[in-house]
Amino acid sequence: MNEYKNIPGVPDFTAVEFLPKRSACCLLIPVINEGARILAELDRARAAGVPELADILVCDGGSTDGSMEAAGLAARGVNGLLTKTGAGRQGAQLRMGIYYALERGYEGVLTIDGNNKDSIESVPLFLEKLGEGFDLVQGSRFIKGGRAVNTPTSRWLAVRLVHAPLISLAARHWFTDTTNAYRAYSRAYLTHPEVQPLREIFAGYELLAYLSVRATQLGLKACEVPVERAYPKAEPTPTKIKGFRGNSNLLKILFAALAGRYAPKQ
Repeated sequence: MNEYKNIPGVPDFTAVEFLPKRSACCLLIPVINEGARILAELDRARAAGVPELADILVCDGGSTDGSMEAAGLAARGVNGLLTKTGAGRQGAQLRMGIYYALERGYEGVLTIDGNNKDSIESVPLFLEKLGEGFDLVQGSRFIKGGRAVNTPTSRWLAVRLVHAPLISLAARHWFTDTTNAYRAYSRAYLTHPEVQPLREIFAGYELLAYLSVRATQLGLKACEVPVERAYPKAEPTPTKIKGFRGNSNLLKILFAALAGRYAPKQ
C-alpha cells in the first residue's frame, strides 16, 4: 500500500494496486457504502470484459460496509483501490482518482457512479470516441440508442428542463444528460493549463458541473454516446442528492458554473 499526503489540490489517500497498469485508459468509480450495488456493478463489468479494456480503479470515500474488501475487489477484476483519508466528498474522490490516473500515465479517464444504475457495458463506446480524438465524452440516456428506465419524474424534469439547458448555455454546446457522471475525459483536457481540475474548490459536485462546460469553452471536442441509466423499481432511489438541501446545493453549483466561477484565475 502506498500513501499520498500533502499534495496540492489532492486529498490525502492510500492506494493498493492489485495489478500493474495494463491499459491506455482507466475507469474511476467513486463509492461510499454502496454495498451490494458496487459489487453487482463490478460483476457486470467483469462479465462484459471491461477489465481487459480499461483499468478499473475504485475511489473509496471511506466505506464501512465491507464492500471494499480487497480480495473481493481483486477477484472482480479491479486494478486498484484508492481510499481517501483526507477531507472532501465526491469531488475529492474524483480529484484523488484523476491525480493517480495522470501520475500513472493514462491517456483517457472514464468515470461512472458505483450504484449499479449505469450500463457499464457501454465502456467501449467511450473508448471509441476518445480514440477518435474527443476530449469530453458524455453518456446520455436521452439520445438515440440510450435508455432511461424508471427515471423519477422530478429527476427527469430537473435534468431536461433546468440542468441540461443551463449547462449547455454555459458550454456553448448542446448536452442532454448533464447530471450523468458516466463520462470520459482525454488526458489533454485534464492537463490543459486552463482547466486545472486539482483544486480544493471542487469538494462535492462542483467538478462534474465544471468539467461539463470547460472543454467546449476552450474549443476542445465534445460529444455524447448512448447509455442506459436504470433506477430500481421497488426500492428507494440510490442517490447521494437528497431533499431540499441537496437539490438547492446542486442549483447553486449549476449557477456558479454558468457564471464561470470555477475557471482558474488568470
